[in-house]
Amino acid sequence: MELTRLIVKGGVISPGELREVVNIAFEEGLDSISFGSRQDIIFPKGFKSLDKTTLGKHHFVYPDQKSGNNIVSSYVSTDIFRNTNWLTGNRFLYILEEFKEQPKLKVNITDPKQQLVPLFTGHLNFIASEHEDYWYLYIRLPKWEKIKVYPVLLYSWDLAKIYYEIEKISEEDSADIETLFALVSEALDTNNRTIDKPLNIPFYPFPYYEGMNRMGIDQYWLGLYWRNNLYDLDFLKEMCDLCFECKIGKICITPWKSFIIKGIPKDRKLEWEKFLGKRGINVRHSLLELNWHLPVAMEWALNLKTFLVRTLDQFDISTYGLNFGISEYNRDGHYFTSIVIEKNELPAALESIKIRDTYNVLFAKNFDPNTREYIVHSQDIDKLELPTILIELSRKYFDELGNTTVETTENTTKKEKPQLDIYQCQECLTLYNSEYGDETQGIPKGLLFENLPESYCCSLCEAPKSNFIILETVEN
Repeated sequence: MELTRLIVKGGVISPGELREVVNIAFEEGLDSISFGSRQDIIFPKGFKSLDKTTLGKHHFVYPDQKSGNNIVSSYVSTDIFRNTNWLTGNRFLYILEEFKEQPKLKVNITDPKQQLVPLFTGHLNFIASEHEDYWYLYIRLPKWEKIKVYPVLLYSWDLAKIYYEIEKISEEDSADIETLFALVSEALDTNNRTIDKPLNIPFYPFPYYEGMNRMGIDQYWLGLYWRNNLYDLDFLKEMCDLCFECKIGKICITPWKSFIIKGIPKDRKLEWEKFLGKRGINVRHSLLELNWHLPVAMEWALNLKTFLVRTLDQFDISTYGLNFGISEYNRDGHYFTSIVIEKNELPAALESIKIRDTYNVLFAKNFDPNTREYIVHSQDIDKLELPTILIELSRKYFDELGNTTVETTENTTKKEKPQLDIYQCQECLTLYNSEYGDETQGIPKGLLFENLPESYCCSLCEAPKSNFIILETVEN
């Protein structure tokens, strides 16, 4: 399907810029826009090439253009989900600003402690280390079969120039990682640091990213998700105006076809809730609805998801911490969800015959997509068999939860069996006991308090997670 994409660097756009995009879409006769998996904006109905004077600073990539990849970043997760202490939102913005020219390769700039934005879906994947302003770099150029780690840590202010040098080298030579490092070192004077230990990526359950949630003491963040990924232009226009009134400077696009607004003042929360309510906007979808990744503008994928969600909901199955992807058959196998449903290609000889589609089901090792290893569970499965298989995999996930392994660049170590813990809200004295979880918020039994999403709040008084104090730790 022919799609036109608008590059949104790092998935960060101001209300003024989004308002301009909405006006352009109005002029083209559209009534909605969509969001893409690389945090870009998609125009599903397509539109003609526009005059550059009309576009201004906006960078559109049309269906006949091969160049132009959006930079993915986890800026969206800062201040609302787990993050590396030194990696602030402003640090992300400064680094993104250094990328002056539109990258030809896919670039990811992420924090390994958050779960919302995938780490390894780029050709170049910059991942924050524990050392302030230093990053790991994982590379998988288009002709490479496997991902490779760059042999040094890279300084924040060198990331852009290192990227552009690698881009130039990759156009001329399909060098291996050692040759690439040597050529970059020869061409650039950079402030590198020795890798003193392998990258350790902690596994946390997939977060709930929708609704009005506390952010610090006197602010809120709002996550908005529309099932069909067709965001109404009139709604977006009014929302941008409300952002202006509340002095909100940034809107963040997620890889999950949704967006997040951070920094809503506490005294304007009711105004936002009324704004959403008058327009009938549902901001409390179940996690079973939210944790799916679908290709843009693929009706068959949306229909399959709808069927699976409705069927699983009838069985009252918990999928907290998991996420699912639906995709056409992918020979490269580059996915970023816990469980993947692949639609098989129909053999050319059978295209004239009406036969039912079949699917393959894969799951990530330890159900953690950051392991980058996928295991085939079932092949050539009929649609009606899929719910049973997903229920089986969901149960397998919870059976293994807490007994998984932590993947590093060089080795694999077993985690000790987790302890149970009890925390208490200081506001109303409500207890969180990991032995029982929190059914009211879909938190399964056995999940330690530290592994709860940062958006978790007291079930009774809605005090934020930071208001809880530990009472007891018990060996399991």
